[in-house]
Amino acid sequence: MEAFIIEGEYIQLNQLLKALFWVGTGGEAMLRISQGEVQVNGVVTTVKRKKLYPGDTVSFNGQTILVQ
Repeated sequence: MEAFIIEGEYIQLNQLLKALFWVGTGGEAMLRISQGEVQVNGVVTTVKRKKLYPGDTVSFNGQTILVQ
């Protein structure tokens, strides 16, 4: 599993998807999240601006990342 190091206290889910280039635009990130395509810590979430903290895992489209 790869890691993504954040610079602040947290990163929003939609921003993480864009930063990882898992989606092309912020609008696509919002759409994918709202359609239930993203998991945080193994649970599907539809919260577009969910705050992610070090230790959280995010899975999308067969890829998983650890937030650090």
